[in-house]
Amino acid sequence: MAQTGDLGASRKHPLETPVTAILRAAAALALAAAATAAMAQAAAPWPTKPIRMIVTFPPGGSTDATLRIVAPKLGERLGQQVIVDNRPGAGGNIGLQALARSDADGYTLGIGAAGSLAANAALYPKMPFDAQKDFVPISLLAHIPFVLVVPPASPAMSVADLLAQAKADPGKVAIGHGGNGTAMHLSVQLLKLMAGVDITEVAYKGSGPVALDVIGGQVPAGMLDLPSVLQQIKAGKVRALASTGSARLPQLPDVPTLSEAGVKGYESTGWFGVVAPAATPPAIVARLQAEMRAVLTDPEVIAGARAAGVELSPTTSAEFGRFIASETVKWADVIKRSGTRLE
Repeated sequence: MAQTGDLGASRKHPLETPVTAILRAAAALALAAAATAAMAQAAAPWPTKPIRMIVTFPPGGSTDATLRIVAPKLGERLGQQVIVDNRPGAGGNIGLQALARSDADGYTLGIGAAGSLAANAALYPKMPFDAQKDFVPISLLAHIPFVLVVPPASPAMSVADLLAQAKADPGKVAIGHGGNGTAMHLSVQLLKLMAGVDITEVAYKGSGPVALDVIGGQVPAGMLDLPSVLQQIKAGKVRALASTGSARLPQLPDVPTLSEAGVKGYESTGWFGVVAPAATPPAIVARLQAEMRAVLTDPEVIAGARAAGVELSPTTSAEFGRFIASETVKWADVIKRSGTRLE
């Protein structure tokens, strides 16, 4: 009859040799060491190394310019450098796809805009990520108004003139914008829909090239973010016909809104905010949100952004999430009604 009290004999594998016993013990020690290291890493203060911020637009645009005002201040508060990594293309999809594939450790963040976080799901038949599931919102960063501009020599002296030309020659009037899937693209779509005109769209890679072609007369009009074109307007290199928000811009008080200019009820502004991979620890999300609010309410940062035509808009994570959801519904309706689709 077996002795139930011999516990040591019951634990030993019948074929185990001294060598295999040593190997098994070593493996157990390695696993324990790895678990201890993982727990120590999880408990370590964050951040302990530089943070990469993926920007879904090229250098020189309003999003990039705003972040370069914000990033140094954020780095000061976090005690680590915030490195700007520009990944433009596909209306922001390329940059946010890279973010979705990044480790959710707080060391890779992203700047998502109206296109990539809200509209692209309705624009593209297949998306490389799910904006609602693959990211956790940190904070809305800023709103950016757009301006409809024409060359100084353009015969269109007003929005009414431009729309009259578009109605007289369907498809002959072209408006350049900063890229398919961007909020500028969507703003042109909304203008076409609300004004009932056939306008040809010309997609560029960023606002800078659009502004240059409007100045040179290569494209009859442009829908541009204010920071990218404000100085050209002031210098008389382009003429502003209207802004796209609900109120006149303090930087351009004599320029009417599109609603005032005859497209009643028109309103469209760009926006962008900070997001992180979905599994980012809640403690890191909370720290980032708090530090972002501190930076975005800093008087020096506010002044720098306003001088460039950007209105900073800090939010909580939950508020930003609800805003993204509402914008997704809004632009999906515009895209459906306009019949716009991208490949």
